[in-house]
Amino acid sequence: MASIAFNNVTKRFGDTIAVNNLSFEIADSEFFCLFGPPLSGKTTILKLILGLEKPDDGEILIDGRPVNHVSPARRNVAMVFQNLALFPHMSAEQNVRFPLAERRMDESHIASRVADVAAKLHIGHILHKSPAQLSGGERQRVAIARALVRDPVAYLMDDPISALDARLREETRVELKRIQNELGRTMVYVTHDQEEAMSVADRIAVLEAGSIRQIGAPSEIYDNPHSSYVARMLGAPAMNLLELDKGRASALEGALPLSGLAVPDGAAQIGIRPEDLLVGPALAAGQGLVRVYEVEPLGGVTVVTLQAGETSLRAMVRGQPKIDPDSQVSLSVAAGQACFFAGDGQAVRI
Repeated sequence: MASIAFNNVTKRFGDTIAVNNLSFEIADSEFFCLFGPPLSGKTTILKLILGLEKPDDGEILIDGRPVNHVSPARRNVAMVFQNLALFPHMSAEQNVRFPLAERRMDESHIASRVADVAAKLHIGHILHKSPAQLSGGERQRVAIARALVRDPVAYLMDDPISALDARLREETRVELKRIQNELGRTMVYVTHDQEEAMSVADRIAVLEAGSIRQIGAPSEIYDNPHSSYVARMLGAPAMNLLELDKGRASALEGALPLSGLAVPDGAAQIGIRPEDLLVGPALAAGQGLVRVYEVEPLGGVTVVTLQAGETSLRAMVRGQPKIDPDSQVSLSVAAGQACFFAGDGQAVRI
């Protein structure tokens, strides 16, 4: 078990700054998620922890010990790469057992560990096959099993379940969280899927262009984003952002009443989650109404896209209410559920 810390770490590739002066700490036994769009620095951070890349500036510590000049083998960290990196000439079972066999562990111990991990990831029936005979999802689970079979101080996972179909991805992330709790090991997990990040992480680091924009528990980041960038990164559909003019959502020309909201000084934008944008019946024609552009029934919820002039909004309504495209509806905001941002995108609080 181990904590991991970055102290003012920078990594450059030529003129590109992949990781920009990062300082953060991952607690012992924490499920820590690195979340952001492509090229935000997520995989580079993993490689720096593993030792495949060396920082140009700053210091990396594992369990309080500086490891800048420690080889990957001596860091005792296991990684699941995005490209899986399975040995093509070995069977799935041989791939899974390889880290233990290399350490010349007792054969009975190896067999027990392989069987245990295979059962957890539901791959016992494919262990005799070669990687070429496996589907993308099966190869991904074998790669995860190869990392889990070891007893490292931390597990690093680079978007490990992206190739799985939606249902299997959901099952696997639940299993990964359960396994991490059972093992009591630190896990650093990279993903660009906000639902995945929200569901598994103890804490999330939201990245942009090599910098961390916010670190916190999923609910904390979702409810209290530090910037409009973070606000739109988490949530599906994304948060609605509207420009304010003297405390009014000017783009909607009065169609969204804000009279019940306390608008802080310096607010240039209001952010409203789709589930907090309340859609009501059109009680009277004319001002104060918006047009329904599209209706997407999703079973338990319905996503309604609304149009007012050039402005588009999305609302999430429980169930499957009777709302017709091209009809008019009224809007309001759930009490206390709006976020406000300054002109530079930083959160503004009362």
